[in-house]
Amino acid sequence: MDPRKPIIWVHEEALGPSNPAFHEYPDAPGLFVFDEDWIQHEDISRKRIGFLYESALSLPVSLRRGNVVGEVLRFGQRHGADAVITTKAVDPRLQRVSAAIDLELPVWMIDPDPFVKLLKPPRLGRFSRYWREAEAVVWEDF
Repeated sequence: MDPRKPIIWVHEEALGPSNPAFHEYPDAPGLFVFDEDWIQHEDISRKRIGFLYESALSLPVSLRRGNVVGEVLRFGQRHGADAVITTKAVDPRLQRVSAAIDLELPVWMIDPDPFVKLLKPPRLGRFSRYWREAEAVVWEDF
């Protein structure tokens, strides 16, 4: 049975207007959380933080800063949510966050359309490594 009163959690892998959660649940309130632990421990650049911020501003979401699990659960409670809608993530950190949220509020994951279809799973870490593998596929039809 589909959720009746969900919230949408937008994470770093789905910061765009084509996020399928917005199309499937257009009236659901959305949230993006700047994960302070991730930003501090992974030494995320100000340039990347600025990119995330500008991308999030273009979406119909509330912005929070802090622990993602706690912020999503508080947002869900405030809105009387019966589920969290999000897009499936490749990043193991986001998979762990989803699993932790799901312990208290059901998480429904939507498969996003991939930006590019690679022959093997992407190497996570640096965008430049991913782009070296993806660039040829992206431009092959041009």
